Amino acid sequence: MPGPRWTSAWNSTELAVPGVQVWTVSAPEAGQKLLQFLQRRLAGAVPASALQRWIRTGQVRVNGSRAKPGTRLEANHRVRIPPHDLPEPGPPAAPALDSPEDRLLHVVHEDYDLLVLAKPKGLPVHAGTGHQDSVADRLRSRFADHPWKPALVHRLDRDTSGLLIVAKTYARLQALQFLWRKGEVRKTYLVWVHGRPPWREPVLLRDETAKVRTDFGEKMRVGAGKPSRTLVRTLFQSKDAALVLVAPLTGRTHQIRVQLASRGHPLIGDVKYGGPPRPGGMLLHAWHIAWPGQEFHLLPNWSPPGALPPELSMKALSDATRELAGDRSVNDIPAL
Repeated sequence: MPGPRWTSAWNSTELAVPGVQVWTVSAPEAGQKLLQFLQRRLAGAVPASALQRWIRTGQVRVNGSRAKPGTRLEANHRVRIPPHDLPEPGPPAAPALDSPEDRLLHVVHEDYDLLVLAKPKGLPVHAGTGHQDSVADRLRSRFADHPWKPALVHRLDRDTSGLLIVAKTYARLQALQFLWRKGEVRKTYLVWVHGRPPWREPVLLRDETAKVRTDFGEKMRVGAGKPSRTLVRTLFQSKDAALVLVAPLTGRTHQIRVQLASRGHPLIGDVKYGGPPRPGGMLLHAWHIAWPGQEFHLLPNWSPPGALPPELSMKALSDATRELAGDRSVNDIPAL
């Protein structure tokens, strides 16, 4: 059930001293440390060093008392901040995109503290050089009047489509990050690769990968580096391409792409790692994500010839996913 609407992102009250403000901690913000709370509310307008000085000198008060940067805040706590000068406005924002459709968030699931999005291929999670739009920008726009701006729990590469998890409260963000650290979040991808991989049964790809510089920029390489482990299984084989189910057990940069390419089966369209060119680029989709008590599925909307084979039913795909990324021990799966 959707949570309450927040009528103001600031909820401030002027006190006797001009410029002093008091903010009331909302339920979604509860649990944060005082310094975190100030940084998020002020959105980087005041340097962290200045915030720490405010706290140290008693200019910031919680419920009328001095506090420390690590003081945990509860819902309805009142936080006083001193008068301060905000920086001069920056350059005008980038022009609006062509249509409201371009700013949409495609929601798979939403409740009081969780948002599950369908990220389209080509949309970066965070804005960067050459990109004026991102998932983070769209979240800020949609939740502009909320005191807690929903936070991305993980990321997907720009050219990867699929499920993306967003926390709508600080408590849910902490809980999901805890599950991630414990390895209890399972993500499974669908990908088209070149060739005929011999993975009719689940196989564990075990490597070390590291970042290297090339004449064409940075890329990952199998060799000395950080451990990278990925479970794979071929679902469908055509003449010179295969649909592969992939479950990464570690989260290295370009892990899926470099591990498959190193075995002679690069992603179709992934020219960077030796794949054959394809109009529209590679087909890599985060189709399933699960943690104790919850799971979500999202089929890709690929067009022929990259569409899912009609003979691959939803049940067969779900069963294969459960077998690959379920509770069975990785030690039971042969390594390659």
